[in-house]
Amino acid sequence: MTGEPVIRPITTDDAGEVLTIQRAAFASEALIYGDPDMPPLTQTLEELAAELVENLGCVAVTDGRLVGAVRARRDGDLLLIGRLAIAPDQQGEGLGTLLLSAVEERGREAGASTAELFTGGLSEANQRLYEREGYERTETTADGEIFYRKPLDV
Repeated sequence: MTGEPVIRPITTDDAGEVLTIQRAAFASEALIYGDPDMPPLTQTLEELAAELVENLGCVAVTDGRLVGAVRARRDGDLLLIGRLAIAPDQQGEGLGTLLLSAVEERGREAGASTAELFTGGLSEANQRLYEREGYERTETTADGEIFYRKPLDV
């Protein structure tokens, strides 16, 4: 890959490639948690396509290849961010940061004032990314999920 990544809004036409990236990216998470049936791995193409009909998410494309995706939707003042997935061979290259920034901007434009996302307690790389990008822990659930929030008005 030599080109710079292009970040653009996610569309229903992206569903197949997004599902492929999602499954590849979350396979390592399944190993960490010992859970091969986690929702990102069992979601169907039809479910994902339906989710993309009205979505504020973004994808990253490098040299014509979809290499990352993030989904988001607005719920009142909240931008709910989910399923940030980067192709395994592209992880650590800054795509997560680029996608978060782009989806936060789309949330601001849609009227959200705060972004919220969550990750598992064992997902240390995710935690480092979110904290580095200004997200603050707001809650840790009994089953170990960590919720983060970040104001979007900055």
